[in-house]
Formats: sequence, structure tokens, C-alpha cells
Amino acid sequence: MSDSQKHLHVVVFDVPYPANYGGVIDIYYKLVALAESGVKIHLHCYQYGRSESAMLKGICETVTYYRRKVFKNPIYNAKPYIVASRNSTALIENITQDDYPILFEGLHSTYYLADKRLKDRYKVVRTHNVEHHYYKHLEKVETNMFKKYFFKIEADRLKKYEKVLKHADCIAAISSNDTKYFGKRFDNVLHLPPFHVNNKVSSGDGRGKFILYHGNLAVGENNEAALYLLKNVLKNPAHPVIIAGNDPSDELIRTVETMDHVTIKSNITSEEINHLISDAHINLLYTNQATGIKLKLVNSLFMGRHCIANDKMIKNTGLEELCVRANSVSQFTQAIEYCWDNELNEAELRNRVEVLETSFNNMRNVEPLIDTVFSSNKVVSKTSA
Repeated sequence: MSDSQKHLHVVVFDVPYPANYGGVIDIYYKLVALAESGVKIHLHCYQYGRSESAMLKGICETVTYYRRKVFKNPIYNAKPYIVASRNSTALIENITQDDYPILFEGLHSTYYLADKRLKDRYKVVRTHNVEHHYYKHLEKVETNMFKKYFFKIEADRLKKYEKVLKHADCIAAISSNDTKYFGKRFDNVLHLPPFHVNNKVSSGDGRGKFILYHGNLAVGENNEAALYLLKNVLKNPAHPVIIAGNDPSDELIRTVETMDHVTIKSNITSEEINHLISDAHINLLYTNQATGIKLKLVNSLFMGRHCIANDKMIKNTGLEELCVRANSVSQFTQAIEYCWDNELNEAELRNRVEVLETSFNNMRNVEPLIDTVFSSNKVVSKTSA
């Protein structure tokens, strides 16, 4: 099949530029890799709070925006809210004008996956998490009772709704753990590692200036992780610490105010976050939720110096040997003291280059997706017939 025949509809749950949080980072750099590989992308974005992007026009054949719906009562619906609110008749009308294959980004975007009008279309779903596991954890860390109840209901609905994936021709899972999970439940599961901003390892030599924890602090999981580290691990005033991310909680801000050696940088750009990763001597990576794969882990290893991580962050990622592992407070404390006193050595850098530039190479990793979608005469468009 010639490049001129490689048209692909991509339905996304949010406008993927600027690429400044995990889900849209994976989407945006996947779009870039697809476009550079000759795929003509017809992008369909659900929009809520993010502006239309001129940048997307430069890599896509067409870009169409749809308003995400807002329900006064997000609990009253049979479908998960993240799915039911992404429902547009204009979308289904647009993607039924041809026979191009369809990539649905996230379970969020799959409202029309089982629609009879798409029965004969080749359909891929990119899974970013096992969503009901993710929402169950959000329930555990949430303190607002209404939000806690919503997360519980949403997790239950997502677990039931997950069976819609049987209508996908391929499930492209983001991590090895997720690949195993979906592989036990569905056929034709592909491990498709995360896409990201990095082309090569750029870890600096010499010493960094501080210890960094970063993440979207508006997400309960990340806010709780920052609080845990501050209250238990980062007490030594001899080591400067930066906490960076969007919308920190009042509790997190108050905690930082009691610690003279800690600075909080909130609502900064992706470029500023990347500079912090590069300037840090230690990147701390901690999570209580072992779902998907954290792009902060990938970025920290490509750009940063020492990376200290717990098992839930790195297990079955293929990146375990590149990090200093720590799970208890004492292990984190010992790891910090060791890393603070030592520079990243040449052997460690060579190992990063070997692993990261092979297993997490965007252009190499997009090839199986393109082969899956366009090989073996699976896709015959009306325009190419």
C-alpha cells in the first residue's frame, strides 16, 4: 500500500497540544511519528478548556474539534462519565464519510467503538491505563467526599464498560503489565511503549543542583506522593528540594512553607519542567499506583542524572536497571545520600543510551502500529479502491 493510501482517523479525548501532561504527551508525539512515517492523519479532538492548536495543523491532514459535554449530574449515566461526555453526532458523521481505519486514544474516546456503522472498519484502541484500576486508586486518595463517591461509581462503570474493547481489532497497551492484563481478556493485544519528546539521552555530566519531585499535582496520586516524600524522606535541610507541578493542594503548599530547604514551582511550562529535570542531581520517582507507565520516569532517565524510584513506578517497565530502587523511608534516605555524594558515571550513561534509544525510540516503536493498521490488505479505502 502506498503512502498516499495511508489515511488514519485519530479520535482523542483532549486537544493534544501543548503536550504538557502524560496522556497528551503520548498522543502528540505518536502523531508526530505517524506523520513522519507518511501517515495522513485526520484528527478529531474533544475540547474542554484547551484552545485550538495551529501546531496540530502542521502534522495532520485535517483537524476537527468537538465540544465535550458537561452533565449537571455526572453520576447519573449508565456509561462512564469520561466516555458519555465524549459523544458527538458530528464525529460519527465525519468518520463514516470514508473507510479509513480509526485509532481511538484512551477508553475515554470509545463511545462509537461498538457502533454498527463502524462494524467493518479496522479499529485500534490505545489504552493509557487499566482505567478502573486508576479510578479506584483516585477514590482511595481523594478526601473530598463527593469526588470520592464519583471516583467509586466511575471505577465500577469503567470495569463493566471495559468489555467494549472486544469490538477493537487491536488493543495497543502502553506497558508490559497492561499488555498482560488485556491479553488475558482480549485477542490481538499489542505492546506499544509510550511516545515522548526525547530523541536521544541528554543526561548532563557533573553535579546537579537539587532534588526534584515533579508531576501534575492536581491529580490526587501525585499530590499524595509529594506529601509523603516531604513528610518522610526529604527532611534533610542540607539538600535543596524542588517540588514542581500544576495546582498543588493547600496542604502541600502549607507543608512546603514549613521547610526552608524546599521550593515549590507551580503551573510552569513543560519546557521549564524539562529544564528542572536536567538541572537536578536527583529525580525522585514515587507512586502508589502501578498502572500504565509514567512518562515522568521516561523523561527523567532521558534528561536527568540519578533517578531513585520505588518498585510500583518501575516494575515490568524494562527500566528497572537504570534506576536506584527504594521502597521504604530508610531505603530512600540511603539512596539519596549515596546519589548526592556521587556523579552519574560513564557506564551508567552508556547503559541508558543502549536501553532507552532502542526500546523507547519513537520512530521504531510506531512501526508495529503502522504495520498492524495497514498491512495484509486489511484496509481498503473508498478513495483508493
